[in-house]
Amino acid sequence: MKKNATTPYNLESITDLHRVLNLPAPLHPLVSVINLSNVPCIIDENLHSLMYNFYSVCTKRDFNGRMKYGQNYYDFDNGIMTFFAPGQVVSTEGSNVSVSGIWLVFHPDFLRGYALDKNIKESGYFSYATHEALHLSEAEEAMVNGIMLAIEKEYLHPIDKFSQDVMVSQIELLLNYCNRFYNRQFITRKQANNDLITKLEQLLNNNFNAENPGLPKVKDLAGQLNVSPGYLSDMLRAHTGQNAQQHIHNKLIDKAKEILSTTELTVSEVAYRLGFEYPQSFSKLFKAKANVSPLEYRRLFN
Repeated sequence: MKKNATTPYNLESITDLHRVLNLPAPLHPLVSVINLSNVPCIIDENLHSLMYNFYSVCTKRDFNGRMKYGQNYYDFDNGIMTFFAPGQVVSTEGSNVSVSGIWLVFHPDFLRGYALDKNIKESGYFSYATHEALHLSEAEEAMVNGIMLAIEKEYLHPIDKFSQDVMVSQIELLLNYCNRFYNRQFITRKQANNDLITKLEQLLNNNFNAENPGLPKVKDLAGQLNVSPGYLSDMLRAHTGQNAQQHIHNKLIDKAKEILSTTELTVSEVAYRLGFEYPQSFSKLFKAKANVSPLEYRRLFN
């Protein structure tokens, strides 16, 4: 039966990936290093949308197609990296797609028993939206390629009792550098992020000024901004020192102070006005942030 083209094709293993790319079986069942210039991105028309059940780290150049990560497109330029975590869907568009670079894939089981098994889940870029790909300078790209080639060399080495230890250490080194480069990206792409902050502020203001506001949630705001919650928090932390939830809370308290100092609404009315279901929750948050209760704050203006 022909597979529904709209249904992502599930790649359970590294071996499955090699099979759909018409590559020889991987040298290790849980990890592989693939030279992208030697393989087309997609062979079968029914495999344009794939769900990986393993980690993917890719350096890409000269990509002439279009790729979607979830519902958004990557902003492909020369010298960037992409990161996919298990369970994420990637779709490729274009009949003659070509790309060069190095593709590292490894199954979660490859990391079991190592600290990286836990630490990798804290790397926010594995959950980033498509257009949040990592842009590299020439020096950064050279460093990344050097580590990728070292991983490839170990991958091609006959397996022994040290192989996994060495490769996991190399992968951890690679991801540590990527953490550094992503942090740099929040600075070098400052204008784009400033635009994002402006849009966030507008969303928050619209919410506070709505007739029936609800408490703003990080997930909802990130969705409206077409970024992931992790990216939104990382970007705000780099620019303000606060994560997204802290930023929202501070904006809530600023709005509450404005209402308390300029209206005669009761504390309960202020709480409902800001979207709180229970006035006690509002009073608790206000006191934690302002060091005084809402009533004590209001008395400062009477």
